[in-house]
Amino acid sequence: MMNSVKFGITLAMLTTVLTACNSENATTSATGDKPAASATSAKSIEFVDTQEGKPLVIDAALFDTPAAKEFLTTGNNPYIGDADAIAKGKKVFQLYSCTQCHGPEAKGQVGPGLTGPNYKYPKNATDKGMFETVWHGTNGGMGAKGVGLMDPTDPKNGITPDELLKIIAWVRSMGAPAPAAS
Repeated sequence: MMNSVKFGITLAMLTTVLTACNSENATTSATGDKPAASATSAKSIEFVDTQEGKPLVIDAALFDTPAAKEFLTTGNNPYIGDADAIAKGKKVFQLYSCTQCHGPEAKGQVGPGLTGPNYKYPKNATDKGMFETVWHGTNGGMGAKGVGLMDPTDPKNGITPDELLKIIAWVRSMGAPAPAAS
C-alpha cells in the first residue's frame, strides 16, 4: 500500500514537471525548425498566415523591443503617430525595395496599394493583419519578408518585428489609420 502511494505521488509530480516543460517549448521558431522558448510570460496574440489561414507561429524572442513586446500582447502598434518611428519605417520600406511594387507612397504600382480604405487582403485594415501579410507573404506574388523567412540561405536576413511595426506606422501615416485591436 505504501509503495502505491509513493508511486502515485511520484507519477503526479513527474506529470506536472513534464507538462510545465512542454508548455515552455510549445512555440516554434519563425522557420518552424525547432522549438523556441517564449520571450514573454504574457499571453500573446495568435497570428494567422495570409496564404492559407493557418496558424502562423513566430518566435516570441524576435519581439525584442518594448514596442514589439506590446504589439505581441495587444495587437496594437505603439508606433502609430510616432514621427521618429514613421521616418524610420519609410527608410526600411525603401531599403527593402517595397517601393518597386507598392509605389513610393505605398498607394500601389505593380502591387496593391497599402494605404486603404480598400485592401486586396481585407485583414490588412488592421495592424495585426498587415503584419501577418508582410511577415509571411501572400499567394499574390509577395514573398515572406520576416527575418528568417525572407532568405532561406540567411536566417538573419529579413525585416524584424520592430522594423515591420515602423513600416506599418509609416504606411498608416499615408492613409487611414487602422482600428485599435480589441
